[in-house]
Amino acid sequence: MSSQKQETVKRITVPEITARKGGEPIVVLTAYDAPTAEIMDAHCDVLLVGDSVGMAVHGLPSTVGVTLEMMILHGQAVMRGSKRALVVIDMPFGSYEAGVEQAYANAVRVLKETGAQAVKVESGPEVPATIEYLVKRGVPVMGHVGLLPQSINIDGSFKAKGREEAERARILQSAHDTANAGAFAVVIEGTAESLAREITEAIAKPTIGIGASAACDGQVLVGPDMLGVFDWTPKFVRKYADLRGEIGRAVESYAADVRARRFPAEVETYFSKKPALP
Repeated sequence: MSSQKQETVKRITVPEITARKGGEPIVVLTAYDAPTAEIMDAHCDVLLVGDSVGMAVHGLPSTVGVTLEMMILHGQAVMRGSKRALVVIDMPFGSYEAGVEQAYANAVRVLKETGAQAVKVESGPEVPATIEYLVKRGVPVMGHVGLLPQSINIDGSFKAKGREEAERARILQSAHDTANAGAFAVVIEGTAESLAREITEAIAKPTIGIGASAACDGQVLVGPDMLGVFDWTPKFVRKYADLRGEIGRAVESYAADVRARRFPAEVETYFSKKPALP
């Protein structure tokens, strides 16, 4: 029996996400490992294996150092842990900018080696042509406009976009071009509310906001951010838990028990079997 027949839970599809435009808000979180993906799967429409994994998991200063191999490894883990959510994997910096052939080869590798349903690209001036090329060849693509983390070395910092008219016009045009090229949804990051609203009303594809207001068709946050793993998070993050505090308290208790020889106790210890009576 094939794995497809064995699967009892049907995954959300790309067309189903596109059809949510203007309807029930789309719930998205980033996930990087199987246990977290399993927990999130029941509650999320989309799990994004973001290149934010470089900063959130690997301790990198930005997403620029993330490799295709890293994205594939984490994508495989998220696919193993999830059954229901649509899984989208970021194409990392340097994996799609050189040309459409490079983008296609790497995107196909991502989908084949992970089993994920789509890839995401940050939408610079040359990217709409790449999106169109990929979509025509069977690769679903999610776009990304506004603040572009992979452009940190050009921008110099992570700062909100769309506050000046010239910048607004450029981002709005990028969103139009990205949607018209065939992206099934568009992430809007770190963008002024009025611009995010204008983009959402102007394009026919769902918008997924991250620091782009409730005007968008859905929302995404970095999983460890909303779970409270870090002391500092961007302004747009709402912490729904304090995992940093919980983990710290748990480790502190464990260390105290080990030093006091309270752990392991008898219940956590293996003993030799008693010999059978004659």
